Amino acid sequence: MPHFVIDCSESILKMQRPEHIILEVHQTATASNLFDEDDIKVRLNPFSEHYLVGGIQGDFIHVFANIMQGRTTLQKAKLSKSIVSKLKGLFPSVDFIAMNINDFEKATYCNKSMV
Repeated sequence: MPHFVIDCSESILKMQRPEHIILEVHQTATASNLFDEDDIKVRLNPFSEHYLVGGIQGDFIHVFANIMQGRTTLQKAKLSKSIVSKLKGLFPSVDFIAMNINDFEKATYCNKSMV
C-alpha cells in the first residue's frame, strides 16, 4: 500500500545506481515496522530538464510518501527522518534532500482488488 515516489535530478543517477537508491528507500521503510514489506512500492523519477532548485538546476532528491491513514505524527516524522538520513548518507554532496508524507483516506481509497 505505501507508495514512495522519489523525484530527483538525473545527475543523482551518476552518483548511485537507481536500483540501489530504490532498494535503500525500500529497506528503510521496511525497517520502520509500519508496513508489510511486500506492500511497499518505490518508484524513481529523474528530471533532466524543466526544474529549478533554489533558482538553479542543481542536484536534488525529494521523496513523496503516500500511506494509509492511521499512523501517528511521531511515527511519520520518524519515518521521514530515517529516509532522509539514509539518503543524506548516500549523497553527502547533495544539498537539497527532503521528504513529505501524505495520508490516504481509507474511506476513499480503492484498488483493483476492491472492485
